[in-house]
Amino acid sequence: MNITRVGTQPSTKGPSDWFRGTVRIDPLFQPSAPARSVGASVTFEPGARTAWHTHPLGQTLLITAGCGWVQREGGPVEEVHPGDVVWFSAGERHWHGATATTAMTHIAIQEQLDGKAVDWEEHVSDEQYRK
Repeated sequence: MNITRVGTQPSTKGPSDWFRGTVRIDPLFQPSAPARSVGASVTFEPGARTAWHTHPLGQTLLITAGCGWVQREGGPVEEVHPGDVVWFSAGERHWHGATATTAMTHIAIQEQLDGKAVDWEEHVSDEQYRK
């Protein structure tokens, strides 16, 4: 058994290569072999969002606070609220973040494949975000 105490892992600012706007990442857990899952609590200030990206083994988002938007490539922008759970399939191109006026926090859980959990792509344009 391992207990990670709150406050023992520093928060980090979401890197501008992967995010637009103000984003805080609070790590929750890293995998211990043979496990492959990694988790973080991610807070997006209003207008903040990820870049387009995929996950080799998929991703689960558990919305914990605020109001956000999620979109898979080719689909509509969907609004999400606390208690909603979003699943993106392996390799499904998508983005997620806060709405234009409300912050959003989610717990993101994804598995690593050969040590990699995400493939980052280009930023979501303002036009794509506003749809």
